[in-house]
Amino acid sequence: MFGYVVQRLLSGLATLFLVALMVFVIMRVLPGDAAVMMTGAGAGAISDAELAEVRARLGLDQPLPVQFVAWSAEIARLNLGTSLYTGNPVIEDVAQRFPFTLQIVVMAMLIAVFLGIPAGVLSARFAGSWFDQILRALSIGGLAAPSFWVGLLLILGLVYFFQWSAPLFWEPFWVSPLQSLSQLIWPAIAVGLRQLALIARMTRSIMLEVLGEDYIRTARAKGLAEGAVVIRHGLRNALMPVVTLIGFEFSALFGGLIVTEAVFNVPGLGQYVVNAILNRDYPAAQGIVLILAGIVVIGNLTVDLLYGWLDPRTRVRTAKA
Repeated sequence: MFGYVVQRLLSGLATLFLVALMVFVIMRVLPGDAAVMMTGAGAGAISDAELAEVRARLGLDQPLPVQFVAWSAEIARLNLGTSLYTGNPVIEDVAQRFPFTLQIVVMAMLIAVFLGIPAGVLSARFAGSWFDQILRALSIGGLAAPSFWVGLLLILGLVYFFQWSAPLFWEPFWVSPLQSLSQLIWPAIAVGLRQLALIARMTRSIMLEVLGEDYIRTARAKGLAEGAVVIRHGLRNALMPVVTLIGFEFSALFGGLIVTEAVFNVPGLGQYVVNAILNRDYPAAQGIVLILAGIVVIGNLTVDLLYGWLDPRTRVRTAKA
């Protein structure tokens, strides 16, 4: 098991290196000049000498391979650099914004899990009924509707019916829990609806397979209550793929909130990376993309380890490999 963990960690580091290389190259080929944007002047409003001085101060006058090696060396020392736009260390900006994104992700997944799994179980239990048809239609609609579009509809509905307006100041959870929950519940719903639909459909599909197994028929033949058969014998054996899906979606949501946070004007990581890209803030954009990729890598590793913990057969296969 230890060897497997080491192997996955090395694979994750290789993935992060490729992500770092890709985001570095992409930021350099995008239109726009970071030096010009940093000065706040137009393309022709600054002299070549002043522009060269800014480039030298930012290290942009160096060849690209040299810039990448220098940036990689700073990353190896856990230094993400200083934002060209805010003037703050990138790690400080991330620390201020990460709690909002984390809270939205956690709230969205709680909504998806606690509503999606029961919906999928009930849909499988009453497969073919009008209840099943309604749930399937809603889940398809939830998968088809983009989160930002759902967010726009929520905003329009809140404004029209309740005269709601976006908060001017977003309270962190540890400062005012109730106010923070009330502020972030709407972007969490907008994001969580798709995850809810995905989990419900996955749960229904797996439950239909499990409920057709021989041991389920044996349990029913022994006279067990239907609820015990469905929950104790059916759901427990169907949870493995669902847990895997939840883990993957949880980590992937951190990178999927960019547009939704912009729609609700939430000061999270999504809005931060959008501003960084628009302002050609190389250190901020590169750093935040690398952090999001790291979250996905760690999330996938956690899911793999959790899968092995829940299913001993997986541990055996891993040890043999």
